[in-house]
Amino acid sequence: MVYNLKDKLVVAVSSRALFDLETENKIFEDKGLDEYYSYQLKNENSPISKGTGFRLIENLLKINRHFSEKEKQVEVIILSKNNAVISLRITNAINEYKLDIARSGWTSGRDLSSYLQAFKVDLFLSANDADVTKAIKNGVAAAKILPTGKDVHSSLGDQVRIAFDGDAVLFSEESELIYKEHGLEAFIEHEQQNRDKALEKGPFAKLLLTISAIQEKFKDKESPIRTALVTARSAPTHERVIKTLNVWGVRVDEAFFLGGSEKYEVLKAFGADIFFDDQDVHLELSSPVVPSAKVIHKSLEAHQKTLAP
Repeated sequence: MVYNLKDKLVVAVSSRALFDLETENKIFEDKGLDEYYSYQLKNENSPISKGTGFRLIENLLKINRHFSEKEKQVEVIILSKNNAVISLRITNAINEYKLDIARSGWTSGRDLSSYLQAFKVDLFLSANDADVTKAIKNGVAAAKILPTGKDVHSSLGDQVRIAFDGDAVLFSEESELIYKEHGLEAFIEHEQQNRDKALEKGPFAKLLLTISAIQEKFKDKESPIRTALVTARSAPTHERVIKTLNVWGVRVDEAFFLGGSEKYEVLKAFGADIFFDDQDVHLELSSPVVPSAKVIHKSLEAHQKTLAP
């Protein structure tokens, strides 16, 4: 029987995003591939600690408890540049943590992004900048998992809590580029002039729509997913955001328009299992308190370089 991935929320995660493999990665960087393979094989049965993406993946998989095997909503796939020979250590860790992950791909160093469409991936989490950038170019929501402290690996409960930044994440980078190039006043004027025009979809818009479709299945009871928009926008520029979500026919459970104030305390109070943002200034403060991931935009980075002295 063919297993259809089309109507599911499909998350592909690299082994280094799911587990703490920083020691192993340093061996690879400092001593090369042969030493890395040797270390992994020698430690095939050694335990692996949870990585930044573990909390999100664990709680996403719990959504399937509400559905039959045929109707389960979430599929998680391991996609790794490792060789299949050393995959057993990762498999052992998956079994140890009782994660329902059956599918994987091991490419022996080959680019992962070309396989994302084949697996119908909605979200790709990796610890590698280049892999994330290529995935976004291929139209897949992708983010670079950031290192974080061990104390953030325990979630507040079984409900998945996902927090998104707005511009350049849920929405296109158009308005953010205006702010960066022309300043706050020009940004406010532009948003007021276009308040009735829906923002273009950003790299994570499709993911939000997919999550919303799952939430619709829980109309009469508490959803196992809760979402939050946490943005530096404030009145009056928040109007365009609200109208855009209405046009898309999608809701977020909580929305915070912070007007440039710090996001990390709100994210901690929300209990985010993951926070997606494109700006280091916010992620540097959020990653010590909640699992965080960077959405990489080449257009924004190129623009930033042109502004550099």
